[in-house]
Amino acid sequence: MTTFQSLGLNDALLQAIEDMGFESPSEVQEKTIPLLLEQDTDIVSLAQTGTGKTAAFGFPMLQKIDAKSRTTQGLILSPTRELCLQITQEIKNYSKHIKGINVVAIYGGASITDQARNVKKGAQIIVATPGRMQDMIRRRLVDISRLEYCVLDEADEMLNMGFFEDITSILSNTPDDKSTWLFSATMPKEVSVIAKKFMYNPLEVTVGSKNAGTKNVSHEYYAVSGRDRYPALKRLADAHPDIFSVIFCRTKRDTQRVAEKLIEDGYNAGALHGDLSQNQRDIVMKSFRNKQIQMLVATDVAARGIDVDNITHVINYQLPDEIETYTHRSGRTGRAGNKGVSMIIVTQSESRKIRAIEKIIQAKIEAKKIPTGIEICETQLYHLAKKIHNTEINDGIADYLPKVEEVLADLSKEELIQRLVSVEFARFHNYYKSSKDLNTLAGAKDDGREKVKHNKKDSTRFFINLGSRDEFNWMDLKDLLKSTLSLDQDDVFHVDVMDSFAFFNTPNEHREKVLETFADFELNGRSINVEVSEKGPRGGGGGGGEKGKRFGGGGGDRRNDRKKFSKSGGGSDYKSKRRSSDGSKPSGFGRRPRR
Repeated sequence: MTTFQSLGLNDALLQAIEDMGFESPSEVQEKTIPLLLEQDTDIVSLAQTGTGKTAAFGFPMLQKIDAKSRTTQGLILSPTRELCLQITQEIKNYSKHIKGINVVAIYGGASITDQARNVKKGAQIIVATPGRMQDMIRRRLVDISRLEYCVLDEADEMLNMGFFEDITSILSNTPDDKSTWLFSATMPKEVSVIAKKFMYNPLEVTVGSKNAGTKNVSHEYYAVSGRDRYPALKRLADAHPDIFSVIFCRTKRDTQRVAEKLIEDGYNAGALHGDLSQNQRDIVMKSFRNKQIQMLVATDVAARGIDVDNITHVINYQLPDEIETYTHRSGRTGRAGNKGVSMIIVTQSESRKIRAIEKIIQAKIEAKKIPTGIEICETQLYHLAKKIHNTEINDGIADYLPKVEEVLADLSKEELIQRLVSVEFARFHNYYKSSKDLNTLAGAKDDGREKVKHNKKDSTRFFINLGSRDEFNWMDLKDLLKSTLSLDQDDVFHVDVMDSFAFFNTPNEHREKVLETFADFELNGRSINVEVSEKGPRGGGGGGGEKGKRFGGGGGDRRNDRKKFSKSGGGSDYKSKRRSSDGSKPSGFGRRPRR
């Protein structure tokens, strides 16, 4: 077995490792630390979140920098405030036996004056979010002209959040001869661009396969009707009484709605999204780490920086816009050697995305059925019995037992057990005793065409400037609309695709939601327009009328706009640049949130 001593670390670091109880290095530490200690080199290290990457770059940096110098020699860039603070604390723990080391965290949401003051005192290592670091450089509050080591941690996350311009600007202010260490869970083309532009002949360390998921995580998917998505989530939670999970939703609105419904149904749940203040976020995360919250419902942006080792399940309530994001989601569980489960709730028409995800994570996603009410009742009953059996007796109840025994004296052992169990078990039995099977869609053909008849008078006809020229057929467009609007299968219908535009219907109740959602929507950098249509196929007229002139094939740059819109997994997973509800774009390097 490889030991930390064999990696070449000095006594001060080995003492810190012993204090923290680390026994042996992880695979990424074993592969990376010797390389960084032996030579000054650029390196690209690909490993999943939770595999010990902080120690992999933290130990070599601490051993190489000059603690006697007050100049900033090491810079670590991380995507979020939470991760920035976490890395800072870990580096401080590693350096506890090294005299004179000062590690300063720089992030948004805190006083920039105080942070500048701490840097001025002498900070050999700065841990920063890109936005705040760029602000500090612009105001001349930091000096990184003598930087020797620069770490890009969670590089794919930072670039996905839109920090490309900040990162390139920051790196442009650093010496050419520094060593750049890039750590990432996946290797999208954007990360490759950074590597080619700012790194010289980098060594590559890969733990597992590129973009592959961790081996400690098993993957499952459940096909249900769209309207049964929440009941399915509830059953999955009830089927795993000890669940400690993160539930991912696509939008802030869905995140808050699902969390509120879970709380109403008696679960210890909380929401984490971009509408929360930093103080509210901190409170939610503290409650989650202390397991006062058992089910944390979050958006992808808000969940970045969550680093909790004992998460048992990740539940994809809705699949992400970018298939690659699934890797990051599932990486929240199965950490520190623990086993974890990643669950996906999909409608039958979305199930084609499963194959695309399997290619990315290089693992099989097992099709499973939502547990029946009877199965859940059995699980809960056994869990209750086990809980009662393992409960430690409180000595404080001794004085009260005589009266309790008096009340229960006429009951036999069997009757007492039955009544005790019934008190706790009743709500599950009453809820599930006549519950329906949610797996009716599994195995059924779902071609995407509406199965019910719709009344034209009760629906609204919409125009959208996407068509077959953009490589959309009616099924692909319907999938996009359902996913973007979070609507059920039957809520998007009469989808008619023309050359450069299309029409679709939704029930009148969704009219404002559609207009609001597409009021500021981009797809691969192109503005998408949706308007109420008075004419068009199935709506009383021909090919789009005035709207066809306004948005259709006649627009001057349309020929140049015939690039393929990215689709994966059979055309249903779109690389959308819609501004997410957290203020960032799922992909690209446009506007991004300040951290």
